Amino acid sequence: MGEGAVKPIIGVIGGSGVYEIDGLENTRWEKVESSFGKPSDELFFGELNGQQLVFLPRHGRGHRIPPSEVNYCANIDALKRVGVTEILSISACGSLKEDYPPGTFVIADQFIDRTINRKKSFFSKGLVAHVALGHPVCSRLGDVIEDVLKAQGVPHYRGGIYLAMEGPQFSTLAESNLYRQWNCDVIGMTNMPEAKLAREAEICYATVAMVTDFDCWHPDHDHVTVDAIIAVLLGNADKGRALVKAAAPKLSGERDLCPCGCQTALESALITAPEARDPELVKKLDAVAGRVLG
Repeated sequence: MGEGAVKPIIGVIGGSGVYEIDGLENTRWEKVESSFGKPSDELFFGELNGQQLVFLPRHGRGHRIPPSEVNYCANIDALKRVGVTEILSISACGSLKEDYPPGTFVIADQFIDRTINRKKSFFSKGLVAHVALGHPVCSRLGDVIEDVLKAQGVPHYRGGIYLAMEGPQFSTLAESNLYRQWNCDVIGMTNMPEAKLAREAEICYATVAMVTDFDCWHPDHDHVTVDAIIAVLLGNADKGRALVKAAAPKLSGERDLCPCGCQTALESALITAPEARDPELVKKLDAVAGRVLG
């Protein structure tokens, strides 16, 4: 084990019931202050066979916050402040491919960001940084997720493009067909700028996109009932909790820094000269970038 040994703390961002996992011990809700505003909710802490997990309901308990109004910066900053080293992002999505029917889990590894109304970086005037995002998810986490889904017999695909749309409305038919021409696999409203901010915060990040329905491109889309979608949502939620429960022990135990480079993303990203940096912004970034600003 090298000098940069990491004791993992697993963060899970998902629906408001993702933390209802059998076997969680020493559980508590805790309010965590962020210098970037108010997170979606308090954080839910628990231990599973000695492994610490931290859960954050992305839309708040009861699904109070629409995708465009989630404070993604505050969410990631809060998770960083409590020591989270890896994030499993779990979210519902629509399918853009016939091969990915409802109930399929897609371990997306690329994104196209079509959001327009969200703050997308912790850095701004006074302290500029450009992190590499060619490979926006952690393949190490992806390997663990894939192994678990295989063992559990959950229909899944490794790899794929997640189209992040602004919402809250769903796509027009023309948009849906355009995204299919771009070879996108799934469409959702929440994984951007979440993945970008996790990279800036040097947290390993992987996403599991759980298909609930075909997007409006599909000829049968208009015949899908609300009851059918709810049934898929409930089934996916159960599988999502089972995934987290099985993945946690595979990620436990001290290890060296992530070989993907997620946890050293800021090494060569800061552009602003030290003497030109805004002291207030430096202070604000104490959790996100404290390792390289210290």
